[in-house]
Amino acid sequence: MPGRTAVGLDIGTSGVRAAELSCGRDGITLEKFGQVALPEGAVRDGEVDDRAAVVDAIKTLWKGSGFRGKRVALGVANQHVVVRQVDLPWMPKAELTPALPLLVQEYLPMPVEDVVIDFHVTEELREHGSRQLRGLLVAASRQMVLSNVAAVESAGLRVTSVDLTSFAVLRSTGKQHGDVATEALLDVGSRVSNLVIHSAGVPRFVRILLMGGQDVTDAVAERLGVPAALAEGVKRGSAGELSEQEAELARSAVELMQEVFADEVRSSLDYYGAANPRFPVERILVSGGGSQLHGFAEKLEQVTRRPVADGDVLAGVRLGRTGLDEQQLAAIQPLAAVPVGLALGVVS
Repeated sequence: MPGRTAVGLDIGTSGVRAAELSCGRDGITLEKFGQVALPEGAVRDGEVDDRAAVVDAIKTLWKGSGFRGKRVALGVANQHVVVRQVDLPWMPKAELTPALPLLVQEYLPMPVEDVVIDFHVTEELREHGSRQLRGLLVAASRQMVLSNVAAVESAGLRVTSVDLTSFAVLRSTGKQHGDVATEALLDVGSRVSNLVIHSAGVPRFVRILLMGGQDVTDAVAERLGVPAALAEGVKRGSAGELSEQEAELARSAVELMQEVFADEVRSSLDYYGAANPRFPVERILVSGGGSQLHGFAEKLEQVTRRPVADGDVLAGVRLGRTGLDEQQLAAIQPLAAVPVGLALGVVS
């Protein structure tokens, strides 16, 4: 019998996805997974823009996927979220939390009263006889968080926690490090991608990239002068016959955007490496729908000069009666990193 359960809900640009996990005597089990597409423009860069469309999609998801729980952990990642490595004076955790607003204002591009803040300690430092806490400061626009929460609760659910999607990716794909001391996890979404660097599960660097698979589709659509729906098919190699010239234009558009994206990742790794020379990134694990595009992993490996492999989102998670066959499970695995990781934050 399943014990404690949790549902992680990911509101992405192209769709809403949810995963229900249970924690019992046999460990953590994936009980259900489901996704429903969103109309274009309903969510822009990770922020709910058309509440009615998002509410309808969530209701459809719950009705069609058989989720039992209505309490959800919600993920956020967009241009209204700031994640920075900072050093703060050492103090007990009980004193640190209430003191954060006074300690971190200088690191924020917005008034502290307008944000929801958290601080994740990564290590303790001793310099010149003083103790310090080094960690990741996370600040999210309060208005954005409340707007996304309101959309979810309008669908009849209750948001019990709001988490950074980068940390969700770390929980779901950061368990297979083996002999690798430090690695980068890259979850490629439609418009928003998460890059998190960790050492044995300890996050050291987070960057939210406002780029993803939809940018490749847009590039193909612009180059060929076709609607986005047709460009998506061309990108995935499932569209109708193209002329030789059109096929070459499509290939060049895809390759260019992959190069731009990979270079953005490389510059982020270089920035991290300059500040953290003791913890060099040894490899990159990828997840997310955009990571499955033909040639993406090879381009990323070439540009970053680091080995690239698929992240195993379901590593360490048992499979329950999900109603999904092996082929379906393989298809959803790269898409499940965020919702599974959000649920893991509650049950683990």
